[in-house]
Amino acid sequence: MNILLIEDDKNLCETLRFQLEKEHHEVTVCMDGRDGLDLFLQDAYDLVLLDRMLPTMNGLLVLQKARAQNVLTPVIMITALGELYDRIEGLDCGADNYLVKPFEYEELSAQIRSIGRRSRVYDDNNIFSYSDISYDNHLRELTGPKGSMLLSGREGRLLEVLIQNPGKVLKRLVLLSRVWGSDAPVEESNLDTYVHFVRKRLKQVGSSVEIETVRGIGYKLQ
Repeated sequence: MNILLIEDDKNLCETLRFQLEKEHHEVTVCMDGRDGLDLFLQDAYDLVLLDRMLPTMNGLLVLQKARAQNVLTPVIMITALGELYDRIEGLDCGADNYLVKPFEYEELSAQIRSIGRRSRVYDDNNIFSYSDISYDNHLRELTGPKGSMLLSGREGRLLEVLIQNPGKVLKRLVLLSRVWGSDAPVEESNLDTYVHFVRKRLKQVGSSVEIETVRGIGYKLQ
């Protein structure tokens, strides 16, 4: 599951990311409300873990703005505000679950599994398809009208993220985070380089699929 964690407690972020990655989730961390909303609105995640008290914009407002834009990604709100009124307010704003700090990780993990079952984001199939291509992320094999070829890990991950979001403009920040990790010391030019590589691979297998550059914003698959 691809998880966006919006939380300003650095220690908690590090702990949760470590535990979530042990369970084979992919985690993007953001510690600011406005930046978190920007990522949330990309609608490129399976789940958002959202703190209520955040710098620049509180979690309730982040959630309200995302829901107003019809972003339906499931949300677990994580907060120290545990009164009945606070929980009701969070749920009424669009949260799917509400977890009060401090909490045991096992409870969060159970909530994530529950949401995964409801939204069916887990899939045992390793093959992602779009238009005239398919990509097997286990074998790292791209198949098109003129044959198949193996991709590098970065090429494959980039293509997988694009295939999972066809027609959507994915911002550069989102792609860098999803392909390299939120804290990876990577230059933005690396993204352009790998987009070039993937475009070349698509042509080599005879695909009509294109990666469009959206100037100043990012890329989309079409």
